[in-house]
Amino acid sequence: MNDTVDKLVIFLAKRDGIDKLVKTFQYVSKLVHWHAEATSPDIANRFKQWEVASGLSRKAFRTGRFLTGFNAIRRSPGSSPGFRFLSVLANAGEMVYFFFDHFLWLSRIGTLDAKLAKKMSFISAFGESFGYIFFIIADFIIIKEGIRAERKLVSSKEDSKEVKDNIRKIRADRIMRFMAVAANIADLIIGLAEIEPNPFCNHTVTLGISGLVSAWAGWYRNWPS
Repeated sequence: MNDTVDKLVIFLAKRDGIDKLVKTFQYVSKLVHWHAEATSPDIANRFKQWEVASGLSRKAFRTGRFLTGFNAIRRSPGSSPGFRFLSVLANAGEMVYFFFDHFLWLSRIGTLDAKLAKKMSFISAFGESFGYIFFIIADFIIIKEGIRAERKLVSSKEDSKEVKDNIRKIRADRIMRFMAVAANIADLIIGLAEIEPNPFCNHTVTLGISGLVSAWAGWYRNWPS
C-alpha cells in the first residue's frame, strides 16, 4: 500500500502525470455529459462544465511545452538517417501543436479574440495529427527492430544472465512502444475530428473512448516502475 502511494506521489509530481489525470477527468466527464444529457440536464451541464474546465486547465499547464520539441529535434535520436528524419518530422508536428495550442487557450478564455479559436484549433490539430503519424511509424520501426534483435538472441541459445536481461528489456520496451502507438492513434482520431469533422471521429463515444485510451496509455507509460 505504501509503495503504491509513493508511486502515485511520484507520478503526480510529473507534468505528464498531472496531464493524464486531468485528461481522464476531461473525457470521463464528456461521456457522462453525453449519457445524462437527455435524462438529467442539470447533471449533464455540471459534467460539461467539468469537461471544459479540465480541457482549459490542461492547456494552461502545457504552457511552454513546445520548447521540448526544439530539444528533441536538436537531439534527433535514431539508428539511421531515415529514422532521424522521421523523428524530426514527428517532433516538428508536435511542436506546432503545442505552440498554437497556447493561442487556442488564450482565445477561449477571452484574452485574445474568440474568433481566432477555430483557426488556432485547426492549425494545432493539424500539427498534432501530422506529428502523430510519424511517431507511430517510428515506433513500429523500433518494434520491428526489437523483434529482430530478440529473435537473434533467442536463436543464439545462450543462457547467460546478460542475454536474459537484454530479452527482458526488449520486451518491456515493446510494451511501452505499443502503449505509445495506442495513445497516438487515439489522439490522431481526436485530431482528425477537428481537421475533417465526420460522424465517426466526432461522435461523443468515439472521442470519449479515444481520450481515455490516450490518457490511460500515457498513465501506464509514466507510472513509476
